[in-house]
Amino acid sequence: MSKVGDVVMVFKILITLLQNMSVVAVFAYLLSRTELFKKIVYEQSSPQIKLFLVITFGGLSALGTYMGVYIFDAYANIRAIGAVVAGLLGGPLVGLGAGLIGGIHRYTLGGFTAFACAVGTSTSGLISGLVRKYRSFNKIDAKFAFYLGIVVEAIEMGYVLLLSDPFVTAQKLVKVITLPMLLNNALGIAIFINILKSTKEEDEKVRALQSQKALDIANKTLPHLREGLNYESATKTAETILNMTDIKAVSLTDRTEVLAHKGLAEDHHQPGEKILTQATKKAIETGKVSVARNRENIGCPVKGCELAAAVMVPMQFQNEIIGTLKFYKNVEDSINEVDIELATGVANLLSTQIKIARLEKEAQLATQAELKALQAQIHPHFLFNALNTIISFCRTKPLKARELLIKLSYLFRKTLKEGNRVISLEEELDYINSYISIEKARFGEKLQISREVSQELLDLQLPSFILQPLVENAVQHGISPKSGGGMIEIIAKDLGAEIEIKIKDNGIGIGSTELTEVLEEGKGHGTGIGLANVNARLEKIYGDGYGLKLDSQLGTGTEVIVVIPKQ
Repeated sequence: MSKVGDVVMVFKILITLLQNMSVVAVFAYLLSRTELFKKIVYEQSSPQIKLFLVITFGGLSALGTYMGVYIFDAYANIRAIGAVVAGLLGGPLVGLGAGLIGGIHRYTLGGFTAFACAVGTSTSGLISGLVRKYRSFNKIDAKFAFYLGIVVEAIEMGYVLLLSDPFVTAQKLVKVITLPMLLNNALGIAIFINILKSTKEEDEKVRALQSQKALDIANKTLPHLREGLNYESATKTAETILNMTDIKAVSLTDRTEVLAHKGLAEDHHQPGEKILTQATKKAIETGKVSVARNRENIGCPVKGCELAAAVMVPMQFQNEIIGTLKFYKNVEDSINEVDIELATGVANLLSTQIKIARLEKEAQLATQAELKALQAQIHPHFLFNALNTIISFCRTKPLKARELLIKLSYLFRKTLKEGNRVISLEEELDYINSYISIEKARFGEKLQISREVSQELLDLQLPSFILQPLVENAVQHGISPKSGGGMIEIIAKDLGAEIEIKIKDNGIGIGSTELTEVLEEGKGHGTGIGLANVNARLEKIYGDGYGLKLDSQLGTGTEVIVVIPKQ
């Protein structure tokens, strides 16, 4: 055959294989639209899926032989595409399995290259599978796939030359088919991978958009769910979701009844109605997403109801189903994967918000309980001492006694009123001044007080009943036991984003052994009960870095430091 004839033949083979490769492209497109493909590319393949890949791509590899061109008692083909793509998707065993199917099929067709082609196709599948084993699908692009196709086809041409007899005919065959087979197989593999990658990227973009929309919805609904899931919060949440999506109706339920329904059919789907839909009951019973594809599945008893399809997603709190979120559409069988993904994402975020709301409520109640406990600890001994002091003044200084009673009344009224409210530093200092006035009536000049707080710091907001227990602790356990009395200093310092407040006394101090236990709840020996409680409150409100800091030495005094964020 002349050189011109060789070129013409190569060109004809190239065009024929290129035309037949359109079947591969269609197959790739169809595969990319299946749920199976998603499981493969997201590394969720099961043994059943891998077996399916072996059989399917083995068949595609065999088909590649039939779509080839018969020449010199052999086939110029696109058989390698099926084996290589199988390996890139499923790994070594899948690639080898698909390659064996395509190779054995080729062997049964006979011809002097039958064995060489069978070995070559099996090798191609194995090589691509090994590539996938050490390289994730995310790192395999069309360019990489094209070069891999060139390599495996070059190896197969080598097998044809080495294992085929007669060698002269094999050499003649390789001369004609090498270029068309290298280009078409490599291009086919690249196109296949490119289609799959593009679909994966589109899917990830959709997921990202859905996640962003779910987060936006969660952000908008967060204020409504702070008090938990009830008729009012459910109604506002359903309205928000309806306004932010193209869903036709949104419902929220608890385990037994509808809490809110907004959108289509709002006139006859009312809060307080019992749950009718079997799909909703199934979602509550199983804890799994349920889909109603048509009006019959929805089961609305009102004739002409516009609701035609729905997805029901259970909402959970501490592994318990507390209700469902339902998205409705007005066309039967119109609930798609995007709707299910969005509903699932929103329901999960709503569940988290409800959980956070409940935990915040529990934390608030716990903090209030601690505050009441702290008040209860302080009241008895302080009240007893204050009343004794006032009694002693009743005869000698009745006006002083009256003044002290007014201050005592103010103290207890403020204590009961403030609860767990946030107040200004100025209000807390006024409260401390009233307390000190009563204590100074007891101790006289034995108790001195010094305050270094600049005017601009008085507006600082802090939880009520934080500093007074520290001052009382200094009086009772620092100054009172000390012969000759002492001084308590209240010093506030601006640290920029924070305010540091020191309660300092020159009393008897605390021993090093006892100091390590003062802030541990339940271990305070007289000096630590109030301090431990205040410390726990601060950490609960502001975080671990905002508890009390203590410095004390026996015979020298004690310094308690509180740091409060300005915001």
